Amino acid sequence: MKILKSILLVVCIIFTINLTAQTDKEVLKTIYKQSLTNGKSYDWLNHLSNQIGSRLSGSLGAERAVAYTKEELDKLGLDKVWLQPVMVPKWVRGSKEFAYIESEPGKTTNVNICALGGSVATPALGLKAEVVEVKNFEELEALGPEKIQGKIVFYNRPMQADLIHTFEAYGGCVNQRYEGALEATKYGAVGVIVRSMNLRLDDLPHTGSMTYDNLPVNRRIPSAAISTNDAELLSTMLKLNSSIKFFFKQSCKQLQDVKSYNVIGEITGSEHPDEYMIVGGHLDSWDLGDGSHDDGAGVVQSMDVLRLLKASGITPKRSIRVVLFMNEENGLRGGKKYARIAKEKAENHVFALESDSGGFTPRGFSFDCSDAAFDQVLSWQPLFKPYLIHYFEKGGSGADVGPLKTDSNVLAGLRPDSQRYFDHHHASNDTFDAINKRELELGAATMTALVYLFDKYGVNPISNQATIKN
Repeated sequence: MKILKSILLVVCIIFTINLTAQTDKEVLKTIYKQSLTNGKSYDWLNHLSNQIGSRLSGSLGAERAVAYTKEELDKLGLDKVWLQPVMVPKWVRGSKEFAYIESEPGKTTNVNICALGGSVATPALGLKAEVVEVKNFEELEALGPEKIQGKIVFYNRPMQADLIHTFEAYGGCVNQRYEGALEATKYGAVGVIVRSMNLRLDDLPHTGSMTYDNLPVNRRIPSAAISTNDAELLSTMLKLNSSIKFFFKQSCKQLQDVKSYNVIGEITGSEHPDEYMIVGGHLDSWDLGDGSHDDGAGVVQSMDVLRLLKASGITPKRSIRVVLFMNEENGLRGGKKYARIAKEKAENHVFALESDSGGFTPRGFSFDCSDAAFDQVLSWQPLFKPYLIHYFEKGGSGADVGPLKTDSNVLAGLRPDSQRYFDHHHASNDTFDAINKRELELGAATMTALVYLFDKYGVNPISNQATIKN
């Protein structure tokens, strides 16, 4: 036994020496090879999507996802795995929504809608009223109460198709979904219908969060998304006859907050254990599909970062955590709780990376950091060029890691190709069959590569630039 232990020790020492002698280019090649030939992200996502399914905050699916991901992290032999309690909202959709356009009494056309997350229900027998179409809040204000009172407001501002960055297009119109009911209430509207946040024309309504802010419960009006095809239909019919009516029925409700958890695993740093680097995604999803792209992909890619570091023989200098956040979709409670606990413990989070833009082909990263730190990042671009990953830009990172921002740390977001993302975002077709195994694994490897580089060189570019080994 002593001889066997000695042999294993020698092998480990030789392996460590070989890894240390490797250039960064060679280490990245090892990481990508491990992910593409021995990755776990696709299998994990298969279980998360097909065996557990949707994971709306406070649901049984979310509870099962917490248990499953913790169990899988336990199997990786990490130094620590634990659950961080967090109270989350519990909103339930209820029975399937129903809606139609009534062009004249007895003549109706059924359309596809879904309640927006956080919305109140319609009356038990549904809600029917005339419709007023607007593109923005300015048009709403111009119409005023005399033209809106007692009617349903139809927000019909499409995502801007000529914007190459589709998240910019999404950001340009999402306020009508999030604040639409709140604004319409000011003018006496009885309900809100919002064009789905989707660049293509199809029959799938896309849900998402909305707010009433501090509006009293008795003044809240029901809010639903309508598919892009049916938004076009409704708009055309209104041009022909402004007196048509819209009927919809939904039975959603808001229940008491319930306890859930962030799932956290850690490899403790060998040299700087009190400097923390995190990778993460959000474990919750909306309830229409199984949340494979939003954000099951980010969850399993983040889990695989820690596994790939171990499988590639990399011993991190800093403590690296995977954090699977709960409740990004309708509250951000998990991200805020993690940041609050980190602050209370005076933990030094030097780097945080989030994957929450789908499991498509990785194109690069966006960074929220100083100019000096970004110059360091740009020096690493040649290492990623063989993998056709060239997008390195200053910008946002991720909603869950955002609360960790300080003046000195670096926050980053994985940026996959986004052209197909909003075809699936918050819709019933956000399912496992829309995931490409190779694209998912490339994303996991790309995240691991960036974590490796930041762990090796830190976030002080002045002292580290000269030592980067391409």
